[in-house]
Amino acid sequence: MCSLRITDAATMALGLQDEIRRSEESRYDHRLHGVLLVAQGMSCPQAAQFLGDAPRTVEYWVQRFETQGFAGLTDGLRSGRPSRLSETQLRKVDQALRQTPRDCGLNGTLWDGKTLAAWIADQFGIQMGVRQCQRLFRLRGFRMRKPRPLIAHADAERQQTHKKTSRSGSRSRD
Repeated sequence: MCSLRITDAATMALGLQDEIRRSEESRYDHRLHGVLLVAQGMSCPQAAQFLGDAPRTVEYWVQRFETQGFAGLTDGLRSGRPSRLSETQLRKVDQALRQTPRDCGLNGTLWDGKTLAAWIADQFGIQMGVRQCQRLFRLRGFRMRKPRPLIAHADAERQQTHKKTSRSGSRSRD
């Protein structure tokens, strides 16, 4: 029987480790393997090297397993960074998003991340990034709408011939 080899093993090992870290179940299984290796007589640094983790990480897994059992190897809740806006400020953001930016003293007719960031900076003096404001839309239950582009001097009849559906709603059979 010939021995099997993986092409570009170093790169594939990194990819496999990333895939393990991506899924909650696979991270749990990975920790189980680490604790199992230590239970079978490997030291934490040996198990860590074998699994591609830091020795201190495996030590944490073993300690949590010893104190909490299998539950110690599951992912806990992560609170993340605290919000920069208070609950009162978030309610004001909700009220503003129910209006147009023009009603709130800004230019434009639709909200986007840049417009919301400018409004928050003006109202509360808090600098927020565009991506953070876009995420805020989703977290608050809003969705961003993009206006349909209009061509300045377009011929309406020619545009109608290129549409997938006719005005009556039935598809053309071309």
